[in-house]
Amino acid sequence: MSTFALPRRRLRILATAMALAGLAATLVALPMSAAATSEVAALPATATISTLINQAPIEPAPFDPGLIISDYNFFNPDALSEGEIQDFLEQRSCRPSDGVPCLWEYRETTMSQPAKGAGHCLPYSGAENEKAARIIAKIAEACTISPEVLLVLLQKEQSLLTRPSESGYLRATGYGCPDTADCDAQYFGFFNQVYNAAWQFRQYTQEPDRAFQIGSVDIGFNPTTECGATPVDIANQATANLYNYTPYQPNAVAIENVGDEGDGCSTYGNLNFWLFYNDWFGDSAFEPFSFPFDDCLSFVGGQGCRVPSLLPSLPVVRPAA
Repeated sequence: MSTFALPRRRLRILATAMALAGLAATLVALPMSAAATSEVAALPATATISTLINQAPIEPAPFDPGLIISDYNFFNPDALSEGEIQDFLEQRSCRPSDGVPCLWEYRETTMSQPAKGAGHCLPYSGAENEKAARIIAKIAEACTISPEVLLVLLQKEQSLLTRPSESGYLRATGYGCPDTADCDAQYFGFFNQVYNAAWQFRQYTQEPDRAFQIGSVDIGFNPTTECGATPVDIANQATANLYNYTPYQPNAVAIENVGDEGDGCSTYGNLNFWLFYNDWFGDSAFEPFSFPFDDCLSFVGGQGCRVPSLLPSLPVVRPAA
């Protein structure tokens, strides 16, 4: 990193502060109804924009197959720190089998990965005996994918946070696991699975011209074609990524019987992703920085803020002949 480049977290904090200041100015400038004015007058004198946001409960909307998760929630690598991931894992009710550890105490020696190109995953520096929380945090940062998304993926695919098993660690994120055959053994292993899943989400984002992309797309309910399909208006890149990874939507029976069994055509992958995320982290579709704030705050199109150069480009001075 350049000596003059700010870390992404500080850039985002600075941008957030600027955005909230702009919001405050906007709120002051807008006319208010009498009811709204009385509500504001009733607030404590010490109330700030931050307290107003924190005091407003956000109830998750019903499942929307076209907007399973916002781009902000999907692509925010700063959603959880390594320590917060560790705390979260330790708070799960974990009952392992096959003699394996719970995820909060799991360790693995990881292999370095090179940068994957402009806008893609940054390098990952391998190390001996890394904690699962550290692996998740480093992969999230390298590939600009939320660690919350990776945690939900581990639970959705293999129940790895609550019912870990030897097979679950080998197939942790379901990467390289087709519907009609066992997983490809070359991708076995916890680090291998988490890294490749994050890499794949970034690949979908960098090359979005795929079977599932933003717009109206027919999405099936089940691998069995007789179960049918209906068009879904995919609203953002994050939701398109989930369908490219798990290409089915839940049918009406599955949605009506959440937590129970549906029928022979019900699939649960993307519904379970939505359920786990909303249960653990709040409204999956929440987008805190929309219009009129800068696009980079919201990871529009799945891209984070580019670190600006703080020095002007200087002309090349060549020695005299």
